[in-house]
Amino acid sequence: MFDKTIDFLAIGDITTDAFIRIKEASVHCRVDTEACELCMKFGDKVPFEYVKIIKAVGNSANAAVAISRLGIRSALVAQVGDDINGKDCIEGLIKEKVDARYVQTHKGKPTNYHFVLWYDVDRTILINHVEYDYKLPKIKKNPKWIYLSSLASNTKDYHKEISDYLVANPEVKLAFQPGTFQIKLGIKDLKDIYKRTEVFICNVEEAQRILHSMSRDIKTLLAEIHANGPKIVLITDGPKGAYMLDGDHFYFMPVYPDPKPPIERTGCGDSFSATFVAALMLGKTPLEALTWAPVNPMSVVQYVGAQEGLLDQEHIEWWLRQAPEDYKPREI
Repeated sequence: MFDKTIDFLAIGDITTDAFIRIKEASVHCRVDTEACELCMKFGDKVPFEYVKIIKAVGNSANAAVAISRLGIRSALVAQVGDDINGKDCIEGLIKEKVDARYVQTHKGKPTNYHFVLWYDVDRTILINHVEYDYKLPKIKKNPKWIYLSSLASNTKDYHKEISDYLVANPEVKLAFQPGTFQIKLGIKDLKDIYKRTEVFICNVEEAQRILHSMSRDIKTLLAEIHANGPKIVLITDGPKGAYMLDGDHFYFMPVYPDPKPPIERTGCGDSFSATFVAALMLGKTPLEALTWAPVNPMSVVQYVGAQEGLLDQEHIEWWLRQAPEDYKPREI
């Protein structure tokens, strides 16, 4: 069914997201920090408007779909259970022209299922990564890029397999967008992954957790991550924009202006990361890729879920032609 050549191979868990649209809640932000909390009445019955089920999502699955939409051959290494949910996730990938040959089915295990508490334009995700028996499949023909993201908490040895593959195949480039467990593992346990990383992407709060730092000085965070191996480091800061260290220079990139108020923001980081890597794969410079990256998130927030709003290359280029004069990176 699929061409044997894969240019982009994403590795990470796949899931189904159940979006629960909450009616009655509030958001409380601390005075001395930017940390905010979603608050509901404890022990009460909390009304919700509706539930929307979205299959075949997750950081790496979202990236694989984003890349496929941009006309690049992509595949996903992931784990599913032998249930209807797992079959639906595989079918969802195939529908998006993502090669699913490396999706492994585990007998007697369920497929990941996450609940997304959606209030206003943001969301809080209840996650539960099933602990599968992770094994890196035999990859017959090396991709140009591997994209590594969120995995379960029992994958320390699996990361060593991935690292060994990268050492044995130095021509394969790595993009690393760490998930919750990978952030908890820290740089020390993943030092070989960090050393092989071509492009590293996280948000400000994740960078602080990775570095065990309270600093919000962007240049310091970028430089400290870069010092551990990644050649290009990107740190996103939500609606405030994004930052990049290309090894020599620091840059700020504003968000692409929303054409209308966002609906919800799930998948913004995934679409930003994948679009940046896709631009590099299409021959763009890092600075050009930095202008591409915010366009897909602008579209994604106009829909529910991480994938419906993903754009093809023609539409990315169209939006870039419509961009305001000040939509460009500036050195900081």
